[in-house]
Amino acid sequence: MVDRLLSWGGVTSRAVEQALRTVPRHMFVPDVPLEDAYGPESVITHRDASGVPISSATGPGGIAMMLEQLGLEPGMRVLEVGAGTGYNAACLAELVGPTGHVTTVDIDAEVTREARDHLNTAGYNRIEVVCGDGVAGYAANAPYARIIVTAGAWDIPPAWREQLAGGGRLVVPLRMRGVTRTVAFRADDDGWMSESIAELGFMPIRGNYGVAEQNLNLGPGSGVWLRIDDGQSVDPDSLAEALRQPPEVNWSTTVVPLKPFDHLDLWLAGAPGTSVCRVLVEAKAVTAGLVEPIYPWGSMGVYTSTSFAYLIRRPAEAGEGQEMCEIGVCAYGPDRLWLAERAAAQVQAWGRAQQAGTAVHIEVRPHEAAAFPGALLTADKTRDRVFVIAG
Repeated sequence: MVDRLLSWGGVTSRAVEQALRTVPRHMFVPDVPLEDAYGPESVITHRDASGVPISSATGPGGIAMMLEQLGLEPGMRVLEVGAGTGYNAACLAELVGPTGHVTTVDIDAEVTREARDHLNTAGYNRIEVVCGDGVAGYAANAPYARIIVTAGAWDIPPAWREQLAGGGRLVVPLRMRGVTRTVAFRADDDGWMSESIAELGFMPIRGNYGVAEQNLNLGPGSGVWLRIDDGQSVDPDSLAEALRQPPEVNWSTTVVPLKPFDHLDLWLAGAPGTSVCRVLVEAKAVTAGLVEPIYPWGSMGVYTSTSFAYLIRRPAEAGEGQEMCEIGVCAYGPDRLWLAERAAAQVQAWGRAQQAGTAVHIEVRPHEAAAFPGALLTADKTRDRVFVIAG
């Protein structure tokens, strides 16, 4: 498992490598085969009454990324929000060592009990496991040098800032208008500044600050779903009707290497007059010719009240020994022409930023803060405004 992470750069420090080599992952998911316990994918451990996953053992790559972002050192006190199986807490304990302290808190009593059992069985009985709403942190053990959140957070609760020590770091998967980034933040005078950003998402956090995802089926048997975030209102009947109309395809002329399209969804989320979504597809939808998305799971998309569009790709001439592709847009519904053009313009803007090596950073400011000129996108939260800034 760790050799595989090293091969693609998922692990960059000796400390994280050693922690991952030490903690026996299979003891935290005892009911799954070894090849799944140590495989690259997350392992779903709990679902709600509707069958929607609510807790899991995060894939090793995601755990490694966040541990690297966290930058733990021996002797630190760390709070984990979202206990999961207990595996991540065990890795945290390895990194802070016997002079440090780990507290993990989860809102679900069953998840908490299982995490405690797994940790005790694996020999990590010094970790404090608490059942409670993680958005309140855990003041009894504060202040913390590091806080790590292993659930998608729509907002940053005041308790996390209050319980973070001066010079500390918060690593949180932050949801912004349908896009999630796992961000390492440092606090400044009136908000937060990003130190690193990873393309890594999690199940939505539960509790007082939770905002549930919506998974909309675009008609019985279509095999096409829209995943919509931020509690946005949407008319599934209108979007299902859009899927029954001929599509509009717009090729952006943006040609890039066939590899992860870093931050493309952030540019897409900034498309004026639209909202961002994920278009999830089943194999039958591709076979029927309805959608042919970028990834096996589906594609990034945007929508209006009556129409939606998603990104597609096609092979392009190879360049400097690299496989290349052109990114395009496929749109359905009455607004399909306008929507395809608008999304393609965002793809082109992203392509220019990639060529220029433009960096992205994120700032969180009080709600009364003025708009940030040229922000890629702005997401208003309960108390704060989140600015995603390119350049």
